[in-house]
Amino acid sequence: MPRKLKQLFIGVIILAIGVGGYFGLRSKPEQTVQKPRNAAQTVLTARAERKSIPITVTANGFVTAIDTVEVRPQVQNVVRSVHVREGQEVKAGQLLFTLDERSDQSGLARAQAEAASARAELAEAEQALKRNQELLEKKFVSQAVVDSARSKVEALRSTVRAGEASARSSAIALGNNRITASIAGRIGIINVHPGSLAQPSGDPMLTISRLDPIAITFSLPERELSNIRATYPQGGAPVTALLAGNRETQGKLVFIDNAADPQSGTIRMKAEFPNKEQSLWPGTYVNVRLVSRTVPDAVTVPTQAVVTGPEEKFVYVVQQDDTVKQQKVSVLAIENGMAALSGVEAGARVVVEGAQNLRPGGKVKEAPSPQALAGAKQEATETK
Repeated sequence: MPRKLKQLFIGVIILAIGVGGYFGLRSKPEQTVQKPRNAAQTVLTARAERKSIPITVTANGFVTAIDTVEVRPQVQNVVRSVHVREGQEVKAGQLLFTLDERSDQSGLARAQAEAASARAELAEAEQALKRNQELLEKKFVSQAVVDSARSKVEALRSTVRAGEASARSSAIALGNNRITASIAGRIGIINVHPGSLAQPSGDPMLTISRLDPIAITFSLPERELSNIRATYPQGGAPVTALLAGNRETQGKLVFIDNAADPQSGTIRMKAEFPNKEQSLWPGTYVNVRLVSRTVPDAVTVPTQAVVTGPEEKFVYVVQQDDTVKQQKVSVLAIENGMAALSGVEAGARVVVEGAQNLRPGGKVKEAPSPQALAGAKQEATETK
């Protein structure tokens, strides 16, 4: 019996040691992973600034030439010579086409000859009138003879004027065979060639477009009209065109349509741009940007600092004891990643990143700035 009691006693001791070890090991990890309840959360903050913020509106516009001329003949005739080539830059008054002018040259010569004949007859009639007036003073002819000579002179003077007018008309018709550029610009496709029959109706012989300056037509929401007119009462609002390769060119607003489109709720506008390098081309589409108004003395914060809640927008403001306070705000405008707010004071320190896990009264600590992290990384690399 003593031997059995001894074995039983040893077994109880071993069982007690096992149970104690089990519960000891089980409670140890819970103590290890437990976190303090008031641990500070890492966030990135920024200061609210007071400054004027320009409000920009953007639109998709298309480029148009300010002046475009369709070149047509005034009379039907055959093209004799073409003096320009497609795509050429021309000056105002430069010769473009010569038409067959032989018929008009003959008409001008005939009209000039008739005018010269009428002037000769007039000169003879004036001499006869002068002689008859001298004879009337000597009582050799009657007054009726003088009156008849005077009437003939007046009739011939009218004939001379008609002949001269006919000669000028023939000269104009002859000049119409020389077709010149009415504006300076770039020539488009030439639709006629030597031997072609040019007509006033039908397709134009060619078109000329002035490319410098050039215009961009675009439409903006009608609500922006009052802002633009109030901001630029004298007109000439600055407009920026965005070109390929992240390039920009500056122009000015020169036209606002006299009525809005009731279907789209937009109003058409036109801006003029210098185009010496011909970076803008008629018929192409570009994006334009216009500063419609400016919000003066606005309190601005980065846009990502504004949190949209179920009922209102707010920001987390960091207090002096590094706790956060939920501050209700109203967004006045958003521009270039900055939000203009009301409801927060300039100089307030607001949470920009890390607000998703915050609660009012929670502790925060500032995260290292990207510049500091980059400097530390570079320093470590140089040390190696």
